[in-house]
Amino acid sequence: MKSLLIRLTHGLSEQDISEEEQTFVKNWFAKKYLTKKHNIYKFNSKYRAGVLGLVQKGTAYLHVIGENIKDLYIADGDLGIATEGDLIIAKRLLGKRGAASAKVTEIVGKEQTYSVAYIIRKENQKSLVELKTQYPIGAEMSHQELEQYELGDLFKIDNQENKILEKIGNIKDPKADEKIVLAQFNKHEEFDKETLKIARSFQPVDASKYPKRKDLRDLTFCTIDPITAKDFDDAIYWDEKNTTLYVAIADVSEYVKAFGALDNEAIYRSFSIYLPHKSIPMLPRELSETLCSLQPHIDRLAYVFEIQLNRTTLEVIHSEVYEAFMHSDRRFNYEEIDLFFEGKLQASTEEEKEIFTWIKQLRIITDRLKEQRLQKGFEFHSTEISMQLDKDTNLVATTISEETPSHSLIEDCMLLANKEAAKRYSRGLFRVHEAPSQAKLQILYQELAGIGMQIDVKNSIKETITAIQKQAKDMDIESEVDTLIIRSQMQAKYSPINVGHFGLGFDEYTHFTSPIRRYSDLIVHRLLKAINAGDTKEQSYVLRNIESLSMAISEKEREASIIESEYKARKYARWAQQNLNKEFKARITATEPELRAEIHDTIRGAHLHFLLAADVSLFEDVIIRIDKVEINRARIYASVVGKVDV
Repeated sequence: MKSLLIRLTHGLSEQDISEEEQTFVKNWFAKKYLTKKHNIYKFNSKYRAGVLGLVQKGTAYLHVIGENIKDLYIADGDLGIATEGDLIIAKRLLGKRGAASAKVTEIVGKEQTYSVAYIIRKENQKSLVELKTQYPIGAEMSHQELEQYELGDLFKIDNQENKILEKIGNIKDPKADEKIVLAQFNKHEEFDKETLKIARSFQPVDASKYPKRKDLRDLTFCTIDPITAKDFDDAIYWDEKNTTLYVAIADVSEYVKAFGALDNEAIYRSFSIYLPHKSIPMLPRELSETLCSLQPHIDRLAYVFEIQLNRTTLEVIHSEVYEAFMHSDRRFNYEEIDLFFEGKLQASTEEEKEIFTWIKQLRIITDRLKEQRLQKGFEFHSTEISMQLDKDTNLVATTISEETPSHSLIEDCMLLANKEAAKRYSRGLFRVHEAPSQAKLQILYQELAGIGMQIDVKNSIKETITAIQKQAKDMDIESEVDTLIIRSQMQAKYSPINVGHFGLGFDEYTHFTSPIRRYSDLIVHRLLKAINAGDTKEQSYVLRNIESLSMAISEKEREASIIESEYKARKYARWAQQNLNKEFKARITATEPELRAEIHDTIRGAHLHFLLAADVSLFEDVIIRIDKVEINRARIYASVVGKVDV
């Protein structure tokens, strides 16, 4: 439902309305919520759609859907029976003094369309309650039905219809965590038969069938990815003589055409989801891990950026993007390339010898590119923690993943290609990141001053933040301070309007390099192909709903991020339950508005809440005792029992 409201906010073509949505659109048009012009439905200027915020004393704010639109105040008496989290259509109350206000005209659904409920014993009888809040839910079970199930049994709930959809496990089973986090956003790992049939219908790459594609098979491309990766989006090659970088990207758009079951499923998912023990791909594995993946020693279709640089200034002299077929000569993992940079890995084949020669030359270029980039952009050192799970998906170990020279080399190659892609259009899909507000910066400066840092506000945000990062490095709290700085910034998002990327320091930027795992990149590929072909009709077709599409993809990105982080939180909670009343080292990560900490011991990264206040400082190392765990909410409660001796 929210997706429909987003599209109607920006304008929805009649041909893009699904059969299921037709009833709502016709009904709302009859009620004059919508206007219709040139077969485009759009909200009447008198009406707004949005999500109702916290209701207090019969009043609330409506968080209006749309870019840069202020919230609307809903006064006592104008709320009706609406509650927090409802999707609302409201009529603006024009001419009233004070804050912009509105009146609820219709409740059309819930922002959270799906949720998870489970059975608990309440007042000496079984009850079905919402998992995290333990509040009653709209969907009900009779006493007889409840008695058929065990305490802790979990169910997926449709909040629109107040309907129980399926049993998904039991809260006592660690393997149920995956089902819980996916059910909240109606995600699923399996693909339907029609989608799989299409994915399995493609034949292996036959170069003779693509006479118009450029043949790059004589270049010694390689891929560099995590050791566990199977979806190889990108391969690189460096031509030292002509100072030219080739970035070959899996040509997903050759297989996934607009509309059809395959594209519908890809846009519904929009992102691959990565859990510690598995991935849930955007595309069927027949494509994501096989035919599209740039595997070694096999011909693959690719969409390639060829970028020639000025050796002295590193400015782009010329770039072009084109369809090609290529042949990766080697699949490396990051660890292997780092060993090569350290002089601990030697070439074992002629292909490796040639690759190592140009990689060494390319590293000099990418190191300089990074140095130039950081004159305007930022470098953050937030800690990424990897989990190791056992066969029952219980947490057994954590490791710290740090950026290494191999990561940096690939990153700057991809950044360069993404920048070049964004330069090719003025309206399309951009990855934007706005500068932080002064209010958020002031809060950041106050927090850091509270731990003894000298905050000297300089002429630019860049200068001020760089000075703060230097102090943090000297104080050995670089990662923690960088995390605070990141929190103070705006969220990066997708937008049809370019406003630049503050964090990277780029005037224009998009996502081009990962179409196997991000739908945004697939849109960019389609747009660039239409531009190259001079096909203005296809360009208009790709961009026809770009405002609502960019907002919807940003929303899907947020969902994927929540799923990944909540899954980890659930693994930490189960580990903590096995370690109740034990003591561990931790670091204080927040003192306001409430005390928070993170375990810094044999296990790293578990977030802690505290029931009692403690005399501690931000980033102080302490000894904590795990007192209580709420598995349903994935919350760990602890007490500070001592300080770590320095």
